[in-house]
Amino acid sequence: MLTSDLLRAGPGVRLADIDPRGTPGVSSRKDPKQWSRVEVSLIGAELASHQEMLYADAKSGTDPRRVLLVLQAMDCGGKDGTVKNVVGQFDPLGLRIVSFGAPTKEELAHPFLWRIKNALPPAGYVGVFNRSHYEDVLIVRVHDLVPRRVWARRYDTINKFEAELVAGGCTLVKVMLHISKEEQRKRLAERLTDPTKYWKYNPGDIDERAYWDDYQEAYQAVLDRCSTEAAPWHVVPADRKWYRNYAVATLLREAFEGLNLKYPKPDFDLKNEVKRLEAST
Repeated sequence: MLTSDLLRAGPGVRLADIDPRGTPGVSSRKDPKQWSRVEVSLIGAELASHQEMLYADAKSGTDPRRVLLVLQAMDCGGKDGTVKNVVGQFDPLGLRIVSFGAPTKEELAHPFLWRIKNALPPAGYVGVFNRSHYEDVLIVRVHDLVPRRVWARRYDTINKFEAELVAGGCTLVKVMLHISKEEQRKRLAERLTDPTKYWKYNPGDIDERAYWDDYQEAYQAVLDRCSTEAAPWHVVPADRKWYRNYAVATLLREAFEGLNLKYPKPDFDLKNEVKRLEAST
């Protein structure tokens, strides 16, 4: 049985010791891909129900709660596939998905969290960050885009920011999709041989492979410094797509269950409204 504790990062958890092809909490199965499709579909229906209750509660104007899924991964790590498979049954009206690329000139003119704060989901919404504020201590660190003294301060800034979000009613689910360098090569090759995947290919992805070890070091620093009690990180082995989808869906389900959501009670006289409807023509 998979629980968030099995995937949670914390003191002593080394990324290098986690098998990207592992399936923590899931025993061997005859047809794991088919099993996962069924399980993710069932969990997706539960998640959709939770999402509706979250949205309904916020409509009253008194419940500030929201949920934010933060996805980080190496190139080809499966962020897009995770979004498609895990939140596919959500109501778009209560869903906000944001993909963060290189910052614009306007964004660079502000503190690094400025664009993140502008993209946060409002009360009652589920938000998904495809990449996030952690790019400012990952790619920025690896490529020396700002001085070390600048990015080194950002870990504490991020922790403070996330603590404030959680205190304000935001449930954070932070997930690193952990793939191997060999699996990344395989997925890049697919993008070069399958015409339906040409559009996904970025020549820069091969250049970035030269920095693989530097990125692993940067990710380890993120897990060491920013997996807090209020907003822990979870490392999901992601070489096996079926496990990746199941694991992230399960993490979201646990997060929602912790909110103990219920549909709001009516703010009108129910019996009277029933009578009025029956009397109407």
